[in-house]
Amino acid sequence: MDMNEIKEIFFQECEEQLAELESGLLKLNDGDRDPETVNAVFRAVHSIKGGAGAFGLEELVAFAHVFETTLDCVRSNKLEPNQDVLKVMLKSADVLADLVTCSRDGGSVEESRTRGLVKELEALANGEAPPAAEAPKAAKPAAAAPVAKPTDDSGFQPIPFTFDGFGEEEDVIEQFTYEVTFKPTRELYSKGNEAALLLRDLSRLGEMSIACDIDHLPALESMDPEASYFGWKISITTPKSEDEVRAVFEFAEWDCELEVKPSEASADEELPMIPVPFDLSSLDDEPAETVQPQTETAAKASVPEATSSVAKAVNAAVEKKESAAAAAAAAQSNQAAASSAGQTIRVDLDRVDRLINLVGELVINQAMLSQSVVENDTNGTSAVNMGLEELQQLTREIQDSVMAIRAQPVKPVFQRMSRIVREVADMVGKQIRLVTEGENTEVDKTVIDKIAEPLTHMIRNAVDHGIESPEKREAAGKDPEGTIKLSAKHRSGRILIELIDDGGGINRERVKQKAIDNDLISPDANLSDEEIDNLIFAPGFSTADKISDISGRGVGMDVVKRSIQALGGRISISSRPGLGSTFTMSLPLTLAVLDGMVVTVAGQTLVVPLTAIVETLQPEASAIHSFGSNQRLISIRNSFCPLVDVGRILNFRANQANPVDGVALLVESEGGGQRALMVDAIQGQRQVVIKSLEANYTHVPGIAAATILGDGRVALILDVDAVVGASRGQSLKPEMSLAAAG
Repeated sequence: MDMNEIKEIFFQECEEQLAELESGLLKLNDGDRDPETVNAVFRAVHSIKGGAGAFGLEELVAFAHVFETTLDCVRSNKLEPNQDVLKVMLKSADVLADLVTCSRDGGSVEESRTRGLVKELEALANGEAPPAAEAPKAAKPAAAAPVAKPTDDSGFQPIPFTFDGFGEEEDVIEQFTYEVTFKPTRELYSKGNEAALLLRDLSRLGEMSIACDIDHLPALESMDPEASYFGWKISITTPKSEDEVRAVFEFAEWDCELEVKPSEASADEELPMIPVPFDLSSLDDEPAETVQPQTETAAKASVPEATSSVAKAVNAAVEKKESAAAAAAAAQSNQAAASSAGQTIRVDLDRVDRLINLVGELVINQAMLSQSVVENDTNGTSAVNMGLEELQQLTREIQDSVMAIRAQPVKPVFQRMSRIVREVADMVGKQIRLVTEGENTEVDKTVIDKIAEPLTHMIRNAVDHGIESPEKREAAGKDPEGTIKLSAKHRSGRILIELIDDGGGINRERVKQKAIDNDLISPDANLSDEEIDNLIFAPGFSTADKISDISGRGVGMDVVKRSIQALGGRISISSRPGLGSTFTMSLPLTLAVLDGMVVTVAGQTLVVPLTAIVETLQPEASAIHSFGSNQRLISIRNSFCPLVDVGRILNFRANQANPVDGVALLVESEGGGQRALMVDAIQGQRQVVIKSLEANYTHVPGIAAATILGDGRVALILDVDAVVGASRGQSLKPEMSLAAAG
């Protein structure tokens, strides 16, 4: 594995850590004060800082360090995570994400933005002090002034004197004594860390004495050369704080047992320890070669004759540990993979796609084989036929399992929306809170990648248009802080995403007037509330009076509708004036397979997505009613529903068929209404593999995709929304009809 691959893994892990950071901060913002939540947030920033340091990403390390320091104040209960504090931290999380992106893709974050947040974080870490928060940075070099030496002998070096308190006793730097218990785990060595180097760094803080704990040392024949048996009991006297002592172990904190506490005046405990007088200064060059002989000498000199066998065991263990250190470092990636086996594994997406394609071909071949056996087996009870039924069940299970590999929770997309809400709300001067539900609802990765853009449009629209200003909300008796709710759930083999705001709702009179002004509808059009609400999806429609960076250019909701339809989904809207609006998106769980109804229309075989079908029925002559010159309605349970001849819409036939001779499929249209699609016959229900018609041929209006049936024929998958739209007057172009294409 080369450095570029390791760096790519680091950035992938950064995405996970940033998601954990965002999730934790949002929990804190909602009132969660669980210490583990605070620790998770701290660990996320700490991990990003540690990895960035290894790759020399100085700007990222510097910002993460300041952010981490402030989070540590929250973790140690020195800083209360109130709304003002969390507002700064959420902004800092956004900047941290931008710094990670720039480190990966190039570019830079605006310096004034970073510098401003650094000052705010430092102020919070210093008790929310104003500009004086920068004082500690200037104090660091001053602390080293007493031991400073002239840089050369050529000139005079001025020394600033103060005579305040002259004649009093000289100030003495306060010293603290800490008891440190340090026991590495196996993971510390497998990740390339070295205990002796950590002890060397600790010795630089002050005077210390070390005792080696061999209480857990096993017999020589049962030793694991890659295990960790030694621990150290350390007493250090230093002017540094406890946090500075802990900072020595910051990159190994989760790979060791560590305890740091101020020394107490108590009787020394009798522990089975061997004093080890380390000469740690010589570890700068070759730690592996210098530690061993010093440890051997110290152990032999300090252990009594009666315990020489223990000393030999110690020496042997040290030799084995030193010889295993290089192997552990060389196999670092293997060790990490082994430790996480059974949890997750990173697989290239192309490999998963190839596997899905192969499974799709398996499904098609299984269906073709089953068709051949059925045609040649009159009684349908042969052993081959029964075996094929089992094969069909196994194939379906394999297909479901393979599709589950691509399934991912919508949580990353939802978390991205919280940042958009914060940024847009600040731009328009509104107070808005985003509430999410069903973040762990899983959907195909392709769908996740493609819903981010339409969701962004809808969120910005809800913040800009949906939620009123705090003054208007207070005047209406509402909470000045608006709420946007984003939820996801599974329903009938699809994913349902709802965006709900508690704003002012849709002003239908204004929407209708704007539509008239833009020549979208005629002035005398008689529209229902539902139809007026759906006018906002018309191309070029906008109710904004001013053009801004957020909205007002007539693009947005029509783009959302097209994007959702391109995914084979539907979007609808419901609104209550003064109470808010609800946008509902219904999307397929996957773009690779679907359950469909195979039907026949004018001698052609089509597949209608099963999720679009409400029910099927056999029309009776008494239920069919004429409407206008060429429109027909069907009576269903005391209500009338438009009847749509699919064969006529797609130009499969020149004249409308007799509804009594066919079958009606009651489907849900995109606007929420229903239509009855008339087909000649139903062949059956089956799961089909989706093949892109555009990639293999060209786009055909009214057709969403294609598939291969069990008998080898190509069947077209009907675009229900396009057919319903054509029945409303949006006729398909003759030159692009199926008749012309075929």
